[in-house]
Amino acid sequence: MTADLSPLERLTRAIHLQEVDRPPCICPGGMMNMVVEDVMDLTKRPWPQAHLTGEAMAELASGHYPNGGFENYGVPFCMTVEAQSMGAPVSMGDRIHEPRVTSYVIDRSQDWDRLTPIDPSSGRALEVCRAISILKSRGTEVPVIANLTGPVSLATSLVDPAVFYKDIRKNPSHVEGLMNRVTEELIRFGRAQLEAGADVLTISDPSGTGEILGPKAFETFAIPYLNRILDSLAPLAKGTIVHICGRLKGVAHLLGDLHCDCISFDSISSARDIASHVEGKSLMGNVSTLAIETAAPGQLRLLCQSSLNQGIHVLAPACGIGAMTALDQVRTMVDVAKNNRRA
Repeated sequence: MTADLSPLERLTRAIHLQEVDRPPCICPGGMMNMVVEDVMDLTKRPWPQAHLTGEAMAELASGHYPNGGFENYGVPFCMTVEAQSMGAPVSMGDRIHEPRVTSYVIDRSQDWDRLTPIDPSSGRALEVCRAISILKSRGTEVPVIANLTGPVSLATSLVDPAVFYKDIRKNPSHVEGLMNRVTEELIRFGRAQLEAGADVLTISDPSGTGEILGPKAFETFAIPYLNRILDSLAPLAKGTIVHICGRLKGVAHLLGDLHCDCISFDSISSARDIASHVEGKSLMGNVSTLAIETAAPGQLRLLCQSSLNQGIHVLAPACGIGAMTALDQVRTMVDVAKNNRRA
C-alpha cells in the first residue's frame, strides 16, 4: 500500500488485520494514560484541573498529535471515573500523579446492591463524554478512543481486593453478583462514550490478570464479563481493544476466547508467544514504559523496532506512561512507526 492513510483509517485497519501503509502509534488513555508534562505545558491544561471539565480534558488530549506525539485522542486520563461515579472517594492527584481511590465503598462483595449507578449525565462521567464530543467535533482524521476500567479492576476499587480475591474462593456467588453489577454499569458508561462519538473502545483490566487470579479464576471471573461488555458495545465501535497486564504465560491459551479485535499486553510478554494463541486478533504494545521514560533515544528505537519485528500491529506503550516522560521520547516511538512503511 503506497497511499497515506489517515490516523483513524490506519488504526481501524490495523486493529482488524487489514492492509495498512505503516503501523499506527497510539496510547489509548484511561489506565493507559497518554498525558505528559510537556503536553500539559503546550496546551496550558495541567493536571489535576484537566480531569474535571470536558473542555480541559479535550484540550489536553488533543495536545499530542499536532506536536508529533501519539496518533490518537484518549480520555479520561485515569481509571477512577467509574469508581467515583459509583460512590468511591477519590483524590484527584497533582501535576504528575493520577487520581486514585482513597477508600472502599463496600466492605463485602455481597453488598453490591449498595453501589450507586453510574450516571453518564452527571459528574466526571458526563465530562468524559463531553470531551469526546468536543474532540469528535474537530474532525474525523484522528481516532477518539473511549476507555473503560475492566470489571475486575472496578470491582477491586469498590471493595478491598483482599476481600474480593478471598470471596472468589470462599463465596463465588457473592463475587458473581458484584461482577454482574459492575459489568452493567460499565456497559452503560461505555455506550455513552461511544454515542458521544468515540471511534474505538479500550478496556484495561490491570487487576484482572492471570498472575493475580490464576487461570481458572481468569476464565471464570474475567473473560465472561469482559466479553459481555464487548458483545454489548462492539456494534457501536470501529474496533475494540482489551489490555491485560502482567505475565500472560499461564493464561495465554485463554486469550483467544476474548471477543475483542485487538489484545494489548505488557512488555514482560513476548508478542510471538501471544500471537500463537490469538489467531485472528491484532496485537498492541508492548514497549516498556520505564524505557520510554528513561532509555536513550537509540535504545528506545531498538525496543520499538523489536516489538514490531515480533509481530506487533499497533505500536504502543505496554501500560500508561509516566507524566514526567519527555514528549521527545514519544516522538521517537512515532518516528519508528513512520519508518516502517509497507510496500
